[in-house]
Amino acid sequence: MGTVSPCGHPGRLRPLLIPAHGFVFEVNQSADNEEGGNRLAMSDFRHALQRRDAVSAAKEVIYHLDMYFGSQMQSTSMPMVEKKPIELLEEFVFQVPKDRGSYPKRLGALQELQLLDILCSYFQEQSKEPARQIMFSALFSPQGNKTDDQRMALLGKLTSMAVAVCQVHVLECAASWLQRSPAVYCVRLAKAVVDDYCGLVPGSIQTLKQIFNVSPRFCCQFITAVAALYNMSTEELLPPHELLETIVSWIFEDPRLILITFLNTPISANLPIGFLDFSPLMGLVRWCVIAPLAYRRKHKAAGVGQVVESQSLYSKLHLSVLQGLMVLQTHLTEKSLYGRLGLLLFEQLVPLVEELGQLCQELNPLNAEQEMEVALDRLAQALQVSMATGALLCTRDDLRTLCARLPHNNLMQLVVSGPVQPPPPPTHPTLTPSFYPHIHTPPLGYPTIPAHAPLPAHPAIPAHPALPAHQALPGHPVQTFIPGMTFPYRPMR
Repeated sequence: MGTVSPCGHPGRLRPLLIPAHGFVFEVNQSADNEEGGNRLAMSDFRHALQRRDAVSAAKEVIYHLDMYFGSQMQSTSMPMVEKKPIELLEEFVFQVPKDRGSYPKRLGALQELQLLDILCSYFQEQSKEPARQIMFSALFSPQGNKTDDQRMALLGKLTSMAVAVCQVHVLECAASWLQRSPAVYCVRLAKAVVDDYCGLVPGSIQTLKQIFNVSPRFCCQFITAVAALYNMSTEELLPPHELLETIVSWIFEDPRLILITFLNTPISANLPIGFLDFSPLMGLVRWCVIAPLAYRRKHKAAGVGQVVESQSLYSKLHLSVLQGLMVLQTHLTEKSLYGRLGLLLFEQLVPLVEELGQLCQELNPLNAEQEMEVALDRLAQALQVSMATGALLCTRDDLRTLCARLPHNNLMQLVVSGPVQPPPPPTHPTLTPSFYPHIHTPPLGYPTIPAHAPLPAHPAIPAHPALPAHQALPGHPVQTFIPGMTFPYRPMR
């Protein structure tokens, strides 16, 4: 009679912790083998799992991998996920057969629900954060093979379940996964969650809203992925209204939310090409700038002056983004990174400005002056605040060249002019019409006056000798009136 494994399923397997010898398991002593435990190679362990039902085999693999990774972490802080454990997960969790010519298995709806419950229970009961992270990585890190579709499908359902039951450990692992996975996979996960909570069940968006207080880190990474997914390049890529309302409510309540990933990321870390940004700042700036013209393009058949309900949300979002940039300045100053590290890259602004210019040309015949003015004002404000807070590191000359082809906008003109001293004209200085010089710079046309050299110190003046005291003057005799002498009174005529 076989023993009962810690997973609660009858069997003979328990892990043998020998990291140096690969993925090896041991059989307990039983009536069939009185001499002691025999070691089974992974191939034998695989055959043993094949005799189990799909859910039981998946649970057993997860349990043994947890023990295996735990043994690795005892000897190193950076355990490596080897190929053989990945193959076991692919075969018994994602149901991809290893043998060529075999037909792929598919779990039924009830079996899939049981598997999701097993995964949620594992991450909830595992108290060690590193163990949870390495298991999540082993399960869902893209491998570039045919199993990635099954990985992404199961990951989307697991994340949606974690949102529904507020499973913080799964959400935290998903946040780390979004940070270290290529963006092409991140947007797929974001799309799965959005479909579940914005389209599958009406009113379920309230469930998504509540995770703001459960896992702000997941919310930050989720917003970054959603902003990359809905880039407003077409009408189909405008964010759903309910999703937009949810994101705006999160950021408006606490603008620091968009900086969580950046503040928790080592400063020395370099952003790999093709991965999500450290913050959703650039994606949200794009939303706020492009939104007026993108929605005008969507409703271009409607009458002029039609008010789109979503525009008030974008105004609220724009204010929240500017407030988040002000918070960023404080953190950069405290860490002595102000002027040295920027979150908005100039290279990211180039396609945004180009698309804005194209939309202005496209919508000009439709009398969209008001929408164009709002978009240009928001861009100018974002540029101004970003440069002032240290989020954008570039020169005014770069901005002036980049925005030269945009339609005229008064605020943009002031921003790109800025504190820049132009060269003196060859003729008599005159002020250019409609030019407002910067408050800290001399007027246009007047040469800069060089600073005066410091004057030498005056030599000390010697003290004057004391003057002799003056002799007392003789007293004057007292003048007395002659007795009996009177002055006649004569009135003035």
